[in-house]
Amino acid sequence: MKLLHIDSSPLGTQSVSRELTRRIVAQWQASHPGTTVEHLDLAADAPSHLGIDSLGFRLGVNAEGLTDVQRRENAISEQLVSQFLAADVVVVGAPMYNFSVPSQLKAWIDRIAQAGRTFKYTEQGPVGLAGGKTVIVASTRGGAYSANPALAFLDHQESYLQAVFGFLGVTDVRFVRAEGVAMGDAAKAQALASADAQIQAHAAEPANQAQAQLRA
Repeated sequence: MKLLHIDSSPLGTQSVSRELTRRIVAQWQASHPGTTVEHLDLAADAPSHLGIDSLGFRLGVNAEGLTDVQRRENAISEQLVSQFLAADVVVVGAPMYNFSVPSQLKAWIDRIAQAGRTFKYTEQGPVGLAGGKTVIVASTRGGAYSANPALAFLDHQESYLQAVFGFLGVTDVRFVRAEGVAMGDAAKAQALASADAQIQAHAAEPANQAQAQLRA
């Protein structure tokens, strides 16, 4: 089983989401022996945001006439989408930044959302092509939103990730949430304790069985 471990926070050892992804990966390996892990640190090595040189995979541009920069950007997109498709389990560290996700994570999503690779358009509408994998999101928030209906409209973090992975065909999306981590030491400790319980529960569950069947 292949696990892709993605971090996006630039806070290093001070990052709560990085601590949670570390715990998730360790617990998953303990519960699923033989799992191999590949780490992608988007804070250290983020793809550039989409621009004229990196849009080749969306525009159907062939290799002829491409500049060296465009070829390198296309190679980056191909590497990232192939890495994502090869993973059985994807663990994503996604702190809430201004009610959404870090731009580094958005840049990665823009590279893997490729028509013909991770989704396709049909007469009945879009169809995801990246199904059969499990995605576990370490969702961290300075404030508390999930238990307050009045603040639910501010969540463009978990709702966005649920939507985008669902669009790509992933039906097994699990969230490990730690919120209120900036609301004092007691609130942070409670959030981490709650997250640990969620990690134990998710790691004990099997990965999406559809992927195992595809690989059989």
